[in-house]
Amino acid sequence: MTVKPSIDPARMLEEQLAQASPDLLRELLGTFINTLLSAEADSVCGAGYGERTPERVNSRNGYRHRDFDTRVGTLDVAIPKLRTGSYFPEWLLERRTRAEQALTSVVATCYLLGVSTRRMNKLVQSLGVTGLSKSQVSVMAKELDAHVEEFRTRPLSEAGPFTFVAADALVLKVREGGRVVPVHCLVATGINADGHREILGVQVTTSEDGAGWLAFFRDLTARGLTGVRLVTSDAHAGLVAAIAATVPGAAWQRCRTHYAANLMAVTPKSSWGWVKALLHSVYDQPDAEAVHAQFDRILEALDSKLPTVAEHLETARPDILAFTAFPYEVWRQIWSNNPNERLNREIRRRTDVVGIFPDRPSIIRLVGAVLAEQHDEWAEGRRYLGLDLLTRCRTATDPLTDTEEVPNPLAISA
Repeated sequence: MTVKPSIDPARMLEEQLAQASPDLLRELLGTFINTLLSAEADSVCGAGYGERTPERVNSRNGYRHRDFDTRVGTLDVAIPKLRTGSYFPEWLLERRTRAEQALTSVVATCYLLGVSTRRMNKLVQSLGVTGLSKSQVSVMAKELDAHVEEFRTRPLSEAGPFTFVAADALVLKVREGGRVVPVHCLVATGINADGHREILGVQVTTSEDGAGWLAFFRDLTARGLTGVRLVTSDAHAGLVAAIAATVPGAAWQRCRTHYAANLMAVTPKSSWGWVKALLHSVYDQPDAEAVHAQFDRILEALDSKLPTVAEHLETARPDILAFTAFPYEVWRQIWSNNPNERLNREIRRRTDVVGIFPDRPSIIRLVGAVLAEQHDEWAEGRRYLGLDLLTRCRTATDPLTDTEEVPNPLAISA
């Protein structure tokens, strides 16, 4: 769809009357809105559509379409895309609509289920949610649940293979049986065949045990998760076992950030600074050979002074150095779960507002809506990994091209 930057009122009215369309008002409104968006994008670019001037500071790059509900019907709004930066009509559309609706729904559900405290009442007022009836909440929740369920159960086979996968869990509180109990929200992300990041799945389990992670990864593989070469996570034994059982052939990378905390637990506090500096020096090396050589030097330095720390490092070696089997350019993206921290912060920003969820479906509703919005942003944004680099990552661990046998880090438990 191409939006014209200007309107010829007489000609447009003549065309619309000639068609005698019953949706005349809706089409007129759609044309007017799209023209305004095009004019505003031209203003951002510093030049008109297709115009070549020295004042131009940006250029157009197609459109992305959004549905805009109005009293005359749903309009297909064409938002201009820019080659540099982004343009979004905040004055017309709202970002993260599903997530905000989910938050409203969860708060309203808390209120209707009798868990409304003084804090919850203030929250309702601050959001402007007043006079919600049970029927309104029911309709809102039903629509959101349909969107989230479709997102959570979508096939993954069309976007694969997923070369890199990261898994993590967040602890949330829910009211069950008259008590407030902790539950675990399991989340997995991956890099698809096009180089973009994706939200692969989300589930809520009673505890972060092997059974919960096994069911989670079985669901991912049943939906089409294939081609995984590396899974990055913390060293939860149940998670590591689930990866080995459901994703055969994939290596496991122990998150370097989590491991540093684990290593400090066996290190005398007086030596924390020294040991941390030694560990960080491993990740500062320019290639795999240098990484392993530096690791050997650290073990020698620690063996006589801190033998327990040296033993801990030696045991974890294949786990924390699995990233060296891949090109240097992707190390920062795969050697820890840090790239997912922004995603976790966004989830926490919403869940902290609710505090205690009234039930597990409300967790899925809110977290699922947040993840669905983030998934859309990743799909529209720049590639996380270039296609050439992604191909190199896959061929680097192809058994037909390997010259050395790569040890399987999953054989060593946490």
